[in-house]
Amino acid sequence: MKFNSLSLRALLIASTAILAPAFAFAQTETEAETETETEAAEAPTEAAPAVDEDFRLNEVVVLGRYIPEVLRSTSEVAAYLAPEDLARQGDSDAANALARVTGLSIAEGRFVYVRGLGERYSAARLNGSPLPSPEPLQRVVPLDLFPTKILENVLVQKTYSVEFPGEFGGGIIDLRTLNVPAEPFLEVSVGGSYNTETTGKDGLTYFGSDTDVIGFDDGTRKIPVAVRRAMSSGLRIQSGNFADQDLQAIGQSFTNAELNLIQTNDSIPLNGSYEVSGGTSFDLGGFDLGLIGVLGYSNGWRTKNGRLEVGEINGGQLQATSTFDYVSTDQNIGWDVLFGLGLDAGDDKIDWTNLYIRKTTKQAFVREGFDDLALRDVRDDRTAWYERELYSSQLNGRHFRGNWTFDWRTALSQTKRDAPYERAIRYVFDPLVNNYVYNPAGSGSNNSISFSYIDDKIVSGALDVKYTQPLSTARDIEYSAGIEGYENNRTAQTRVFGFIAANPPLDFRLTQQRADFLFANFNINPDVFEIRETTGSAGAGAFDADLNVFGAYAKVDAEVIPLVRAALGVRYENAAQSVTPLSLISSEADPAPVPGVKNNYLLPAATLTWNFAEDQQLRLGASQSIGRPQFRELAPQQYFDPDSSRIFIGNPFLTDTEILNLDARYELYFDRGQTVSAGVFYKDLEKPVESVVVTQSASVFQTYLNAPRAILYGAELEFKRVFDSPFSGAMMENKEFLVQANYTYSKSEVQASTGDEVFPLQSNGQPRPATDFVVDGSRLQGQSEHLANFQLGWQDDNARSQATLLATYASERTSARAPAGQPDFVQDPGINLDLVFKKGFDVRGREFTFDFKAQNLLNEDFDEFQSGNDGFVQVNQYDLGTSVSFGLSTEF
Repeated sequence: MKFNSLSLRALLIASTAILAPAFAFAQTETEAETETETEAAEAPTEAAPAVDEDFRLNEVVVLGRYIPEVLRSTSEVAAYLAPEDLARQGDSDAANALARVTGLSIAEGRFVYVRGLGERYSAARLNGSPLPSPEPLQRVVPLDLFPTKILENVLVQKTYSVEFPGEFGGGIIDLRTLNVPAEPFLEVSVGGSYNTETTGKDGLTYFGSDTDVIGFDDGTRKIPVAVRRAMSSGLRIQSGNFADQDLQAIGQSFTNAELNLIQTNDSIPLNGSYEVSGGTSFDLGGFDLGLIGVLGYSNGWRTKNGRLEVGEINGGQLQATSTFDYVSTDQNIGWDVLFGLGLDAGDDKIDWTNLYIRKTTKQAFVREGFDDLALRDVRDDRTAWYERELYSSQLNGRHFRGNWTFDWRTALSQTKRDAPYERAIRYVFDPLVNNYVYNPAGSGSNNSISFSYIDDKIVSGALDVKYTQPLSTARDIEYSAGIEGYENNRTAQTRVFGFIAANPPLDFRLTQQRADFLFANFNINPDVFEIRETTGSAGAGAFDADLNVFGAYAKVDAEVIPLVRAALGVRYENAAQSVTPLSLISSEADPAPVPGVKNNYLLPAATLTWNFAEDQQLRLGASQSIGRPQFRELAPQQYFDPDSSRIFIGNPFLTDTEILNLDARYELYFDRGQTVSAGVFYKDLEKPVESVVVTQSASVFQTYLNAPRAILYGAELEFKRVFDSPFSGAMMENKEFLVQANYTYSKSEVQASTGDEVFPLQSNGQPRPATDFVVDGSRLQGQSEHLANFQLGWQDDNARSQATLLATYASERTSARAPAGQPDFVQDPGINLDLVFKKGFDVRGREFTFDFKAQNLLNEDFDEFQSGNDGFVQVNQYDLGTSVSFGLSTEF
């Protein structure tokens, strides 16, 4: 069993302090209630309705009339995005919508950082059930997959409670899809957008297949039959294992011109999106049946013009030794389908939700510059096709039996990522022709064709039971318990091939040919080019991974004395995680086994909520939780990340992170949805997983290790106020204004002292001094010291219009640990300013809504760098541009 005695002792002391007043007030409870009732009877309340005298004798004042129900029903520190918030912000996906929440920031446009903790410390759920991820480097699902159009609301819980899994660091994000409609509707919407760096400008493309525009390949990118047959032999495809004529047939079977030839598109088109949604319900006598469906399609482009640099310390100074300018154009095609069915029989409710999301990226990439390893100017061309799919089918039920409530849920969720035909070709600059020419290395490393695939699946089920025992007419105590189990399985594999010169050197005229001619069939023969498989061996090409978790919890949530609510619980969790490297080539030796991670935990949590004044409350919380390494971080398999242009490799010697969480928060509610809150938080992380950049054998790659310890602490402020227009005149007097702002200050320190040890990949599991890899006092990766959001807007119901100005700020954050002696990699997200406008109008008796949004009005760019040691290195920089979108929707 894994116990933290100090943390448990602190929680036990806290729980004693919380429960002690219950016994002290037990004998005077009746008197306290009577006094409360008397005060309620005497206090004037203008909005209170007239009541009978007999009823007034039993009346009890319940404070918190303006506290939103979703926040009043939980004792935890939480944030809630209601349907009106999603509509006002105008964000197209869940990731961008969550960037507006206090203490949250977005990395790479996809992953949520909660209170400065990276995406590994956050978990996303769909209607309460866990989700798998299609991303090679993350187990958490990227939230850009979820269009806001399919969401009813989003709940972010920042303090741990035992009904959730113990893998909790920054927060739990529960995405809740549209439910059974209250009345029939059918809505159709169309939209378009442009970006100042992309639309109408020069970009890159390649032909691909005839059906690329719909995000599905027509078979052009399938592994050729001849290649599949050769792979089934169990032999590595290379000379010596296959005859020359067989290798020629295999090499000629690869698709060439359609996928190799990068072309310039001198006018990238507008982005477009289309969606239809509808729902209805039927009264079937004893119950209501509801149906809802959403179908959406989008097609958009994004061009990046940027710079990549690699730094080294020379003579004590940081210098850029490799420098590249690059251009890449991504075409992103998306489909989202939602189908829901609900049964409501009063005391029995059952929902069946089916969600299918598909995002396809067609990428063309070119970079040119000086490569320090090659000691010359080079050009790298790359084409790729990435298919990401998520499918989830969920069945949820809730049943009421008097004071008893039974909740159950089961789900099958699966994600896939297919990347066929990732083509890469390197050229070198030849001053004789003043141009780039092909110059193959003997190993074939100057060109490659890779096929990678990830299949990630989660099967889950849970049961929760709650019993409510009345303590008085206004107070009760809730006893709850539950179990949850889920199994997460991932399969990942990569096959890599390249053409080598059969009889080097190549004819000089051949090296100047275009890519589609260079690798045409007439050059694939025993005299010019020969196919060779370069798939990694010893498990570097594939792995199977699984995570099995069983959890059980018990919790008591009670208003122990009037206006004071305490929640105490403990969760038992058993988990086993393993990664098994696989040999894709059966004739080669089996990979070395990888140690698994298996632990049992008792995770306590205690919270206290004191509703001490009208619409004011104070929350205190303490809990113990964990964080687990992700599959890719454990797998000793190399992976090239196209977003960062870096090579990643896992470390099988990682262990779990144990986290102590402490929170305090004050909340004041002026009116419905109008609030001021202030909070502080503290987290102590034992063995946090950190990413490090290392150099080995003239190669640079990114891997992972457990740092000895880290702490994170900070404060949050939030303000939201709605008020009538202070201006007069027909244009302004009917408007209702909104001012909303939040700010989070956080500080973190990664601690590594003399005598502390780490277990990096390079030492093959042997301990190394932690100070060789971790700088004592450095901040946690992903943590920004300052986060801020501001919204100013108005709504005019008479004019059916709404406008909102939204600003988001995140200060610098560490993206990765640099090689020993170098300053860390840092990102500077900067300020993002958006404007959203909505206007309703009628045409021939039909209602329409026009949407307009302008994003990144300040034209901030993406900026990742190293700074220090009297030098500066631009790790990755590109212009984001300003985006303007518009849409039109109507209901039938």
